[in-house]
Amino acid sequence: MKIDDMILVSIDDHVIEPPDMFDRHVPAKWADRAPRLVTQGDGTQYWEFQGERTGNSGLNAVVSWPPEEWGMDPSSYAEMRPGAYDIHERVRDMDRNGILASMCFPTFPGFSAGHLSIKRDELSHVMIQAYNDWHIDEWAAAYPGRFIPLALVPSWDPALAAGEIRRIAAKGCPAVTMPELPHVEGLPSYHDLTHWGPVFEALADTGTVMCLHIGQGFRAISMAPDAPIDNMIILATQVSTLAAQDLLWGPAMRSYPALRIAWSEAGIGWIPFYLDRCDRHYTNQRWLRRDFGGRLPSEVFREHSLACYVTDPVALKVRRDIGIDIIAWECDYPHSDSIWPDAPEHVMGEMVGAGATDDEIDRITWQNSCRFFGWDAFAHIPKEQATVGALRARAADVDTSTRSRTEWARLYRERRAG
Repeated sequence: MKIDDMILVSIDDHVIEPPDMFDRHVPAKWADRAPRLVTQGDGTQYWEFQGERTGNSGLNAVVSWPPEEWGMDPSSYAEMRPGAYDIHERVRDMDRNGILASMCFPTFPGFSAGHLSIKRDELSHVMIQAYNDWHIDEWAAAYPGRFIPLALVPSWDPALAAGEIRRIAAKGCPAVTMPELPHVEGLPSYHDLTHWGPVFEALADTGTVMCLHIGQGFRAISMAPDAPIDNMIILATQVSTLAAQDLLWGPAMRSYPALRIAWSEAGIGWIPFYLDRCDRHYTNQRWLRRDFGGRLPSEVFREHSLACYVTDPVALKVRRDIGIDIIAWECDYPHSDSIWPDAPEHVMGEMVGAGATDDEIDRITWQNSCRFFGWDAFAHIPKEQATVGALRARAADVDTSTRSRTEWARLYRERRAG
């Protein structure tokens, strides 16, 4: 397969929510209590909601910055590449990177809506619904066929969560982002069907995918107090193993056959060892009498799962042991792990190194994702216009040069003045 003939669907990117995102979606009675963006005297910005502040750290949107400027320090919209928060510029950046469609995880609300659920009250519920309406009706709908919508849920209340899943499913949204390990947030664990049963049932009934993005469960890792940030970044994917254990060996996967789970940005290298260990434990520890319906735990895991990776050259070599139909690719724009603007070359390099066939490349780069999320890749864009080559041909003018934060801020001021 030639690079220009590839089709790329990324099921893990991120949106830096624009400052006006709540303006058109919050009921009038709540408008003065909606989250608001505050600019400090030094130009840095943060969101404020219910007395709490949430900033955008530099690592959230470093794409096109020089690596020496990456870090956890606060940033502002002015310093970011506009594709981080501007839907029109995002699509141009996707074209330049040869990416047909993208699923965008939230930033300031958190992957499990923690920053909108501070008090877990009616106002929190209203703002989660407002966020979902903005994401589905504005961000994703602005360019039909280019974005797979992703919603938040009020996880603290199973009835509200189930209701929101059914509401967003009726709007055409095929996925929600939920906590990896709810018990670290003070919620019941996924073993508790009294709480999570109605949520799992709503997910299964509507075919909505449960996306578990790395990061929410960091608190499960007991790191040394003086450990560097490297520990957190490298070990993040190990939390997915803990979440998989709760969902596979708990009641979720075995009680809800139609439940579908995407392991977002978790990589795939942990899966072969984990599944081998599960099967060995199940067959060796018979005295525990776990019931997987006459199947191996690995078989049940694969029936429910889509494993998502940014780059994983070694694990791709054992892709058939993992399960070729449960692997999907993601870009992670505009985060520090993102591959832009050369994702096609990077993806193809790993595929060639792993000896992947053309059919396997297609499955991993778009077919598995589209099947799992029920997404018709060519409903709005003909296949011949969806390839890397076709998309890049209309984005030849996109500037891919490296720019410092101060340079982006200067350009931002010039655009506003103009």
